[in-house]
Amino acid sequence: MDCVRWILGTQHFWKRSHMTRMVGRQGIMLIGGALFLAGSIVNAAAVSIAMLIIGRMLLGFGLGFTSQAAPVYLSESAPARWRGAFTSAYNAFIVIGILFATVTNYYTDRIPVWGWRVSLGLAAIPSVVIVAGAFFVSDTPSSLVLRGYPHRARATLQHIRGPHADVDAEFKDIVLAADQAHKNDKGAFKRLFSKQYRQYLVIGVAIPVFYGFTGMVVIAMFSPLLFRTVGFSSQNAILGSVINSAINLVATLLSSFVMDRIGRKFLFIFGGLGMMICEVAISWIMADHLGKQEGIMPGNYATSVLVLIWMCTFSFGLSWAPLRYVVPSEIYTVEVRSAGQAMSISITFCISFLELQVFIALLCAMKYFVFLLFVIFLLAMTIFVVMFLPETKGVPLESMGSVWAQHWFWRRFTMNVKQESQTLLVK
Repeated sequence: MDCVRWILGTQHFWKRSHMTRMVGRQGIMLIGGALFLAGSIVNAAAVSIAMLIIGRMLLGFGLGFTSQAAPVYLSESAPARWRGAFTSAYNAFIVIGILFATVTNYYTDRIPVWGWRVSLGLAAIPSVVIVAGAFFVSDTPSSLVLRGYPHRARATLQHIRGPHADVDAEFKDIVLAADQAHKNDKGAFKRLFSKQYRQYLVIGVAIPVFYGFTGMVVIAMFSPLLFRTVGFSSQNAILGSVINSAINLVATLLSSFVMDRIGRKFLFIFGGLGMMICEVAISWIMADHLGKQEGIMPGNYATSVLVLIWMCTFSFGLSWAPLRYVVPSEIYTVEVRSAGQAMSISITFCISFLELQVFIALLCAMKYFVFLLFVIFLLAMTIFVVMFLPETKGVPLESMGSVWAQHWFWRRFTMNVKQESQTLLVK
């Protein structure tokens, strides 16, 4: 059933991005929240496997809609100097939800017969918050201008920036960006795969791919199993997962406070190095244990693995966990923003789904080498960030093109595009 949810969360992302542009960010969040609410109700009331599958399908569609629209909404609404904190708040609430779900599972695991209904039915709480919250917020200024409501867009911008804020320059940039998008209206996905947008496509694909191969998705999902493997009881394994989720939340909140001060690249690099060190250490401990051919892992070894997983989670929560939403939601220009975000989110879901299917087999076949495999990917992604990811801290969304023009590698593509445009004008 989890497979159904992951697959449906990624299906039809082309249509979702088109709907996001036509209906608006607010409308998509309403639709996603309503679908998620319906899915949680069906799951809690299920009397058959078919009902559980239908509920999971509804949850998958709701997850897909909200995951695509919410980060874009936050990015477009936030002031440039605080955009990282605003957008990473989305991940913070996801982590809160994971922590809440883990604690719920810890207690409902003790309830016979109907405990699972409580666990599934409580998913209605965040969906009600999404639906109710979406009713009380307006759409983003960029989305309103794109859909032909400039007066509402300016009023909304004035409202979110404050009654005494001077929004003329920012609103002018939004209108100019929207006009440029309308003039080159040949389809967002077609443009995204064109030469002019090559840098956006590379970064938009690389970040979710690398995120999937940090190894943290499967560690988070299978942490109770990992803790059981190294010798913890069932209840202690779930408790370890609760603490793991709490550490992730603390790291995510810390990231929100420092992201707009020290920048995205530093956090990417710091987090990548931290995860590499921890996963190498986990591999070394597991190899040493297997080399001694002992049955159950001794207490000191098991405790070391537990602490290293928590340290790895902290590094992840400080970097890749929030930044996988922040960077894709801000690097795109307005005409391809919805399509690009939909593509990035869908790639994340697809890779997570595949990893969850093969991780147990990989763990059994490769043992501790599976963590060394993740270390190789972490090294590659850290080098990629250092070399090819431009710093977007404090840059207004409408001026994001400047970061590519100043980058040592990507500027050659922006220069080629400008030269081609000038040639066409001369002809």
